[in-house]
Amino acid sequence: MKITHSIRYYQQPLHRFMVGGGKRALACWHRRAGKDEVALAVTCELLHKRIATFWYCLPEYEMARKALWNGINAATGQRRIDEAFPEVLRESKDEQQMLIKFKCGSTFQLIGSDRYNATVGSGPAGIVYSEWALANPSAWAYHKPMLRENKGWALFITTPRGRNHAKTMFDSWSKRSDYFTELLTVDQTGVFTEEELQEELRDYIDLYGQDEGRALYEQEYLVSFNAAILGAYYAREMLAVRAEGRIAEVEALPGVPVLTSWDIGVRDDTSIWWWQVQGTQVVLLDCHSENHGHLESFAELDYQKRQEHGWPRWRDKKSGEWATIDWVPHDASVREWGTTGGRSRLETMQLLGLNPRLCPNMRKLDGINAVRRTLPRAVFHPRCEDYGIPALEQYARDWDDDKKVFRNDDNHNWASHASDAFRYLALAWQQIPVKDVTPKPTLRPGQVILHGPPPPRSGRRIAI
Repeated sequence: MKITHSIRYYQQPLHRFMVGGGKRALACWHRRAGKDEVALAVTCELLHKRIATFWYCLPEYEMARKALWNGINAATGQRRIDEAFPEVLRESKDEQQMLIKFKCGSTFQLIGSDRYNATVGSGPAGIVYSEWALANPSAWAYHKPMLRENKGWALFITTPRGRNHAKTMFDSWSKRSDYFTELLTVDQTGVFTEEELQEELRDYIDLYGQDEGRALYEQEYLVSFNAAILGAYYAREMLAVRAEGRIAEVEALPGVPVLTSWDIGVRDDTSIWWWQVQGTQVVLLDCHSENHGHLESFAELDYQKRQEHGWPRWRDKKSGEWATIDWVPHDASVREWGTTGGRSRLETMQLLGLNPRLCPNMRKLDGINAVRRTLPRAVFHPRCEDYGIPALEQYARDWDDDKKVFRNDDNHNWASHASDAFRYLALAWQQIPVKDVTPKPTLRPGQVILHGPPPPRSGRRIAI
């Protein structure tokens, strides 16, 4: 049976590229441009052309359930998932797993980037990443080898959220002729009338204020990557990092320890920053985050990073004390059930050859202020663009629609883990002793250094 989908005129280039065999596409379209509708239509066609597994990934698992699985099209009164995949095509539907089996033999499942490594079974032949700018970028790194092995496709649809991983991907993929990239604003699609757009702008300004309201409108409808992210803690500081060119090919200085700061997750991600103090600057050399990893695997990762980049672990020759420090939060000292002898994570790290030290125990707000003071001194290696920099740019508070204010707590998502690890860095880096690199004069035989006179005991000048 033939099922037809309504494809709007401006959606047709993307649709033709994907159903024609395209492998990679990124569409940055304005709000309410029908991104999910065309992506679902593409998926429906392709899963009937190739019998395989297909995934549809939203930033969070629960968002996938609310927005697509249970979401209702107000115009038709039907569930969006039923409109995209009519019952006549389906063999069964699993409400719990958000999984559809089709009569043709293919399967379709909704997943979340917050649980990217919980996807099991045969690798997918195609994945749609919806609202990619809000998603955990580690999901793509995890899924990409599966698609490469299966010669599968990936379609990314999004509205911008600052100059984060979505912007980096858009700039990179735009240079490739075999990839599809497109940016569509409301001026290009004609979805809204001028009166409707002015009303949208007024509503945003009334709700969020003049500056933030206009910035949000530019982001959502004019597809601006430069608009500040609503509620972002470090928006001004991270814009300055980019504007001042402080993302550069910096390297570690030899003879100066490369330190780490950790946010250790039990059920969430564990995030690590590798960094070095160079004079008055804090140089961020790399960042990594992984979900549900064991401390053993992160200790091995640290070893591999140091071997690859030449960042040795070493002790101070005079004192014998470790000069390489792994800064961890205070809860790392809590003993855990289920470990041998009830060891704390601190003790486990020591057994693995790490040198953990508890960072100062301060309120989160004090830590956020410490980050704001540290970021003007920060220089980032481009390796941090994959995860760390986007996390700092995305770290934000949620908006409370009822009270019309930002909530006090942060939005606990993928960005919060690397941001917490950076917060521990900001609380710790000033405690690192700075190595004296002042050059000492070379003396010839018979020469001595004559020091100046001692300072006077009073405030008066004396003649010598």
